[in-house]
Amino acid sequence: MVAIDMDGTLLPDFSTVVSRRNREALRAAQQAGIRIVIATGRRQASAAPLLAGVGLDPETPLVTSNGAVTRTFRGDRLHFRHLRPELARALAGLLRGTGMTVFTLDRAEPPDLIVEDMAIARGRLAKWVEANRGSIRAVRPLESALGDDVEMIQGMAAGTLQEMAEAERRLADCPWNEEFACIRTAYPGHDLSILDLLPPGVSKRSALERLAAQLDIAPEEVMTIGDNWNDESMLDWAGTGVLMGNATDELLQLAPQRGWRIAPRNTDDGVAAMLELAMASRNQTAK
Repeated sequence: MVAIDMDGTLLPDFSTVVSRRNREALRAAQQAGIRIVIATGRRQASAAPLLAGVGLDPETPLVTSNGAVTRTFRGDRLHFRHLRPELARALAGLLRGTGMTVFTLDRAEPPDLIVEDMAIARGRLAKWVEANRGSIRAVRPLESALGDDVEMIQGMAAGTLQEMAEAERRLADCPWNEEFACIRTAYPGHDLSILDLLPPGVSKRSALERLAAQLDIAPEEVMTIGDNWNDESMLDWAGTGVLMGNATDELLQLAPQRGWRIAPRNTDDGVAAMLELAMASRNQTAK
């Protein structure tokens, strides 16, 4: 099994197009009997349309919202975990004034994103708001949209590196810090950081562990490919963890001690390069 992150890994930075070489390698790997899994921080409604033209099997698993939801490409839900509404309301109040806070609802139709104030978004965050405008509902105060009957997949705090450092401090010091998982994704070159707030124990790793067990695949038979902090645990878990060459310097420095391989950059079709090596190794072993 090969599990692949999207942004910064399968996709060039802030791009929405899978390259021809990556598409061909994904299809060839699947045809060779390798289980392909896409594991992304994006929600289902955002990820699925970008992968529609790749040509993968409809039964291909798609792990979204950093592990909170797993569905097939066809849309069949295999697993999900929700964030408790009362905790979401508490987090909304705690994070007010630090960047922008977003909650993702478990809904098939828009709006499935709830925010309080879109006007505070700047830079890359403003571009994200514009790209998702049709899916966003603004509600003030945010807590009033987070009732007990609302099913939430995750929360997200996003803003500058400095804003999210403050948000992380507040989250670490709050009395409910054991009731949720906080997973960071950082883009230092764009002064953008994202904190995903998930049910406790939820991560890409936990979703892949569950999926591999269901498919009777051992961790030693798994390759994971990613580029950011939200990929860290799945890189450690897999028999072969692969870090993209475009990852942050901090992660690249960790690679030797963690045993991660380094792939070419996302702009150089690093995913395809690793899949091609995996298929060549599989063919050699078969001989």
